[in-house]
Amino acid sequence: MSELIICEKPKVAEKVAQALSDSPVKNSYKRVPYYEIVKDNGDTITVLSAVGHLFSLKAADKKKKRLYDVEWVPLYETDKSKKYVKNYIDTIKKFSKNADRFIHACDYDTEGTLIGYNALKYICGSNSIENSFRMKFSALTKKDLIKSYSEAYPLKDDQSWIDSGEARHILDFLFGVNISKSMTDSVSKASNRYVQLSAGRVQTPTLAILAEREKEIKKFIPEPYWLIKAKIQKGIIADHKKGKIFDKKEVKKILDNCKGKDATVTKITTRTSSKSLPVPFELGTLQSEAYAQFGFTPRKTQQIAQNLYVEGYTSYPRTSSQKLPDSLGLPNILNQLSKDPKYKDKIKQLKQPLKPNEGKKTDEAHPAIHPTGTLPKDISADYQKIYDLITYRFISLFGEPAEIESIKVDLDIGEEPFEFSRQRISKEGWLNLDPYQYKKVKNEEFPDISEGETTKAKVKSEEKETKPPARYNQASIIRELEKRGLGTKSTRANIVSILYTRKYVEGKKIEVSQLGEQIIDTLGKYSERITSEQMTREFETDLSNIKEHEITEINVIDEAKNELDGILDSIDENSEDIGKELYGAYEQSRIVGECECGGNLIIISSPRGGKFVGCSNYPKCKKTYSLPSGANVLKTKCEKCGLPLISYGKPRQRACLNFECANGGQKSTNDVVGKCPECGNDIIKRMGRYGEFIGCTGFPKCRFTSSIADFEKSQNEKEEVK
Repeated sequence: MSELIICEKPKVAEKVAQALSDSPVKNSYKRVPYYEIVKDNGDTITVLSAVGHLFSLKAADKKKKRLYDVEWVPLYETDKSKKYVKNYIDTIKKFSKNADRFIHACDYDTEGTLIGYNALKYICGSNSIENSFRMKFSALTKKDLIKSYSEAYPLKDDQSWIDSGEARHILDFLFGVNISKSMTDSVSKASNRYVQLSAGRVQTPTLAILAEREKEIKKFIPEPYWLIKAKIQKGIIADHKKGKIFDKKEVKKILDNCKGKDATVTKITTRTSSKSLPVPFELGTLQSEAYAQFGFTPRKTQQIAQNLYVEGYTSYPRTSSQKLPDSLGLPNILNQLSKDPKYKDKIKQLKQPLKPNEGKKTDEAHPAIHPTGTLPKDISADYQKIYDLITYRFISLFGEPAEIESIKVDLDIGEEPFEFSRQRISKEGWLNLDPYQYKKVKNEEFPDISEGETTKAKVKSEEKETKPPARYNQASIIRELEKRGLGTKSTRANIVSILYTRKYVEGKKIEVSQLGEQIIDTLGKYSERITSEQMTREFETDLSNIKEHEITEINVIDEAKNELDGILDSIDENSEDIGKELYGAYEQSRIVGECECGGNLIIISSPRGGKFVGCSNYPKCKKTYSLPSGANVLKTKCEKCGLPLISYGKPRQRACLNFECANGGQKSTNDVVGKCPECGNDIIKRMGRYGEFIGCTGFPKCRFTSSIADFEKSQNEKEEVK
């Protein structure tokens, strides 16, 4: 019998092969690795992999106005950068021809289930599904993989998961493609310009949440208030009990009452409270903690955690669970971690019985994120940070509660009430097991002070202003999406990343661009349903209900088409107004400064790719500024010339948009050195951001450039030919 095991990624295929055999034979076909195992009875196993999604959706007929009919096609047909996917498809096809039994060993979630199912259906053939079985694992250790293989069950048992995953992809395609197309067409009709805009089933409500916060911040009017503070012995600062005071007359009255008066300690209150053990990490809390500790974006954390899982160091990260069942072999994991001295020092402090603290959240597929016990080798500093974060959290779950002692001191100064407080760790407990959490807890010295004691006091007021609502950051918006039931643990980080890519938002403290705000305002005015989170949340419930056999995939897709008809009808009816509003916002979003001629400096996309900054008065004004690849134009202005600064390069650096200003006033020599090989115009020496280079005088229509070294080399080669 011949068996074919299909994994999600090449590294996982390697792990599976090594778990099922001590001596798998590695080969390759079309540069795609695969592994062969021969059993004692002569049966063979071939282990190979996909490379994530091998298939994507596309419209069956792009000529139709509404693209509702979709089909699965190889990924390389819809994304030209994925040509390598064809080799993986060809490899699976080759080895599926003689296979009698198929094993689906992709990640155990709806995405992984769909990846493997599509590979079997569209490469191996529909008949393969009847002979397909499913491996379910949460860690890539030998023990877990052998157990999963021995307990593989019929793939058809996961049909509701397959349907749910497919329905999610179809919904996202239908909403994203059709609404984006409708918006783009509206702008084209109103402006006779092609401007690619995008919207999405989850993307647009997410942008709406951020835009609403942006409006709250812009509408906010700061109000002055005063805090009254008293400096007493040993630098202690006490606060007036009224806190924020908005009446300046009251402030003066309090200061007058306190003037020249000593502070008397009227009451000292001490208390000890228990600081409960933490709960295990699930993806959302891991992303939040990594952002707080290291400033890692949620997407970066998710990618690192996924790679740590693939290497076998940690468990599957895309989980909502806060549970760690005994079946994981937790004592053995701790024993394995003890081989590293820094973990051993913590683990030896644990007391029997070893039972972890757990949270309330569960996941139908996976336990909480935890180390597998396999210690990492030769990983980068960023990977080590995430691994340590996961491992110290895991160890601390087996600790004892910590105790926090606090003291609150009441003071009287001229019959005005003041107070101050201090906090310290009185019993370290689990805090001593997790250095990341230890440093977050206040551990202050208590003053030597007693009731009835009198000391000198110096009372002052501090004027402040009320602050607007805080901007979201990438971690807090993902927490907000989870709270509101939008997206999934696997997709939220990518959704936020898309908003940055589209230039709808920017900054660590997320600020919505003018274009992003206008998209929400315009869609909200003419088709509020797409910006409302209610519709998205309803569909998220439907997708979950498909998995529970409470509704069918067809019913959900039909409902989505009905919703889309209403949204698209509204956009069509108001197409001209929508186009004008969105194009106006797009034009404004391109403005980065003012040209010396009085026109606007705008970001322009070159026909040959790339971008540059030019004047809106072109062709009357032909002023242009080059932009390095991947550069961002900042709001900050150059102190020398007033033009915007740009951010570019790796690592990121800043410079003036005007390269002559950035290079200390050095100017182009404009010496003609030959003819452009692309357009025939003169080519000259110019001064660029990275020094002198060769450029075409036909710029910006012709964007030919060359380094001085490459140009001289080509000239020498021509001379040699002569």
